[in-house]
Amino acid sequence: MLVELSVVEQRYHAVMEVLSAGAPVVEVAARYGVSRKTVHSWVRRYRDDGLPGLADRSHRPHHHPWQLAADVEARICELRRAHPRWGPRRLGHELARAGLSPAPSRSSIYRTLVRHNLITPRSRKRPRSDYVRWERSESMALWQLDIMGSVMISDDTTATGTREVKLITGIDDHSRYLVIATVVAHPTSRAVCRAFLGALAEFGVPEQVLTDNGMQFTGAYYSSRTS
Repeated sequence: MLVELSVVEQRYHAVMEVLSAGAPVVEVAARYGVSRKTVHSWVRRYRDDGLPGLADRSHRPHHHPWQLAADVEARICELRRAHPRWGPRRLGHELARAGLSPAPSRSSIYRTLVRHNLITPRSRKRPRSDYVRWERSESMALWQLDIMGSVMISDDTTATGTREVKLITGIDDHSRYLVIATVVAHPTSRAVCRAFLGALAEFGVPEQVLTDNGMQFTGAYYSSRTS
């Protein structure tokens, strides 16, 4: 069953192909119909801001007409230098007492102090509204299938004593229950289908299935020798 992905979901899966699966950027760019520069930009934005960073950027101007006037900023800085222990709240109170109307807000004073290196920016937790959740409302509504690499097992027949295998995984989006966890030497389309059919026989048929654009799932590069 085909699932139409949002723009953010498509970019997220492209980033995961690069970061988790180790796919070459040039191949990921070709699969998603974008340039290598665009893929590098998605990866950088995801590392800096998480999922919200993959959304389309705003084109609003960096300068806002409601920014504090230069003379007001100067008064804030003078007060802060004269009273290093005064924070934004106290500074706003003193400016109001001195007759400045309207007095700048505490957040405006804080930003002014930060811009002039008069205060150390405090770390702020990302608001919950910034997190994007795609969780389905009930079990069996969506399964997410993926292939994980770099799974090492012991093997005395190799020079290093270890051997890399692949892990075919499937997780129910709502319950987070692992419906597929199959170790294979080669993650071929046939191996994926066999693991998927086993999960269907045990748990039933989900309403939707979500995968990336890996050739094991899409069959874009089907070959009888590798399937």
